Amino acid sequence: MTKLSGRTSQEALEDAGQLAIPLDPAPEEALVVQHKDAGEQEPDEPAVLATNRALVVTDFSAPSTDLGERMMRAAYALGVPGSTIVAPFQKPLRPRLLAIVETPLAGDRSAGMALRAGHFYIYGVKTPFAQVDMGPLGTLSPPVERVVHGFTWLRDLESSGTLPQCRSVAERLMACWLDANRKVGKGPAWKVENAGLRLLGWLVHAPLLLSGQDKALRQRALDAMAQTARWLDRKVTKAEDRLGEVIGWCAITAAGLLLPEGKPRRLFGEAGLVRALGEAVGEDGGVLSRSPDAQMQAIAALIDLRACYEASGREPPRMLGTMLQMLVPPLLALAHGDGGLGNWQGAGAVKASRLRALIEASGVRTRPLADPSGWGYQRVTARKATLIVDGAPPPFGKHARHGCASTLAVEFSHGDNRLIVNCGGAALAGGQVPVRIEKGLRATAAHSTLVLGDANSTAVLIDGKLGAGVGEVEIDTRQVALENGSAMRVEASHDGYASRFGLLHKRILMLRDDGLELRGEDVLVPSGRKGKRGMVPYAIRFHLGRHVEASLGEGGRSASLSLPDGALWQFATGAEKLELDESIWIDGNGRPHPVQQLVIQGLASRGGGNFAWLLKRMG
Repeated sequence: MTKLSGRTSQEALEDAGQLAIPLDPAPEEALVVQHKDAGEQEPDEPAVLATNRALVVTDFSAPSTDLGERMMRAAYALGVPGSTIVAPFQKPLRPRLLAIVETPLAGDRSAGMALRAGHFYIYGVKTPFAQVDMGPLGTLSPPVERVVHGFTWLRDLESSGTLPQCRSVAERLMACWLDANRKVGKGPAWKVENAGLRLLGWLVHAPLLLSGQDKALRQRALDAMAQTARWLDRKVTKAEDRLGEVIGWCAITAAGLLLPEGKPRRLFGEAGLVRALGEAVGEDGGVLSRSPDAQMQAIAALIDLRACYEASGREPPRMLGTMLQMLVPPLLALAHGDGGLGNWQGAGAVKASRLRALIEASGVRTRPLADPSGWGYQRVTARKATLIVDGAPPPFGKHARHGCASTLAVEFSHGDNRLIVNCGGAALAGGQVPVRIEKGLRATAAHSTLVLGDANSTAVLIDGKLGAGVGEVEIDTRQVALENGSAMRVEASHDGYASRFGLLHKRILMLRDDGLELRGEDVLVPSGRKGKRGMVPYAIRFHLGRHVEASLGEGGRSASLSLPDGALWQFATGAEKLELDESIWIDGNGRPHPVQQLVIQGLASRGGGNFAWLLKRMG
């Protein structure tokens, strides 16, 4: 039995009786599989890292330095200017770019074409430049704010055409932004993450901003780069969360590589980046926000930073390659059979093509992490079937970013078809997804799991943070023998409803080895020695994939699920009633799609209860 605590950061086919899953299989039927260390592969699979590339402590440390460099880094950390350290008796050099960066990461061409036509295109919404207030008093939605003040649009613009075709748009927007943000440190532009993204984008896509004929604008842009780097030197540790701090340190290091007299800043940045990554990433390579969207952003920032090293003619430090090797496998573990990502912790369902492009740019060739439980997920595959379970408390504290009350939620796919999903998309609210429903998308009801008393298993607060709720999750995974084969059995429970209703939620899942049958049972267990009296409303929700067409069967205890490829699946429950309702599903581009959901609901005794269900392919 594995326990996961939310307070540590590092750290219709058959009747009800036949549907039920035994809570504790007989010993002769169960073959216990011990949890493997993070990254360990099955015996017949090649390891992710060869023996001669096994990870050691030095892989996670800043590049080795001599005494002089350590003193240089310490002096810079105390506030001594880099020019004074490098050339104490000379006049500081004017800002200039020392190298041209070529990053392997491409942007969104459609968004770039919209920019060339005079619009920002953010999560499906076109906004003319004139309608965007870039100043410190502007009230932009979070996604728009990140694009505008983080200059992430530069990557899209560069992907949409040649340098002469795109340069005028970049210069126009740069001039507008500089005019609107004359005061350093004021407004949303000076959040650490936005400033880090902006500086990194300026350095990586500098030809769009510096190769024109306007010498005055070019010098203003270079001065802004130097100014932003100095501001980040002082403020990077004040980031709102760990991902923002990692991006800030990446930008500082890049500035140390590409701006004059930057060696002290580079040494300072490398040491800070190592520390920030150690605090943001778990032992198995998953970011502690547990968000695949944040995982992708961290990978992208490191890819751009590596390109800066290559442009400056320096060998990237070992820790950078090691961290990319660690970050990729957990991300792949959340991919479905269609190659795209699921909807977890606020992320949308990222397309396979976008995920593939990111992995190719990283240069990492590896398999999905065999056991991503350290990241908080359980992944079970059986032939064409993929089952993913949220098996940990939501992220807390400084790691939380659009955190969701999704403990014990599931997603299930077969081949290219997603049958059971989560709504997702809270992190994308502000485009086509209205900001007003962002909190609802983070709620337990927006996920395929059980809800008690119409309450969240972990409180979702008004300020975007998470409150009290799930503190501990217990998980047991084992292979069990069946009459006609075997199945992987996942049993997990959480205490999110214990204080309010005196009940623990236990979910038992069994995926048959041919991938054609998924059995489930949701069990309510009294958390104390004696169950409480009374009843509490419950609902078990199964949000269906975008192209799944559902229809209820006679008797209201089963449903037929038709897939685009003609396959027919049957859902059945031992509960008294099954309902079909409307739902929403957010894709990776922030577009909402209407979908359906199956709901088992009623009143449960505070003394406990169990509700079995079955999903099986017909024919």
